[in-house]
Amino acid sequence: MDVHEARSLFRELTERDGRVDPGELDAMWAVLPTVRPEEILGAWKGGEFETGHPLNGMLEKAGWYGKTFHSPHDAKPLMCLNEAGELYSNTELGHGEASLWTVEFRGESTATMVYDGRPVFDHFKWVDEDTLLGIMNGKGVPAEGPFYYFYLERAPESGAAPGAGLGAGEGA
Repeated sequence: MDVHEARSLFRELTERDGRVDPGELDAMWAVLPTVRPEEILGAWKGGEFETGHPLNGMLEKAGWYGKTFHSPHDAKPLMCLNEAGELYSNTELGHGEASLWTVEFRGESTATMVYDGRPVFDHFKWVDEDTLLGIMNGKGVPAEGPFYYFYLERAPESGAAPGAGLGAGEGA
């Protein structure tokens, strides 16, 4: 699989009803470009892949909207919508907020969100200039998983320039 095939597969999987095979997500992850923390600053709207992971559906019940990265040391992992439809950082659910670091995962160094109050890491790779694939990892998760797979799409209000940070030939 190459990057273009991975992008096509990503679109197919986000539109698929029902369960997604984690093996397809792993194959896609393997060819996508890595990310630097400063490249993903801004607001992101999130979604998940139904893989049968115990977390599937839980964030939706909490009103999860996505993530906001104000700076590498000011990351809000659980931006949720309240009953009035207003965004807020759900620090209770996340046991605090987070920060962005470059961390090695599966032999590659990529932007990773480290939660302040939980031994949890969200690793990111580019799908395209406005989309990230994420894998949640943490203490007690075996090297082979199961992992929680999700994606982030740049929110219109993020203000970041499209394609910011993507290297040559890595754009859409």
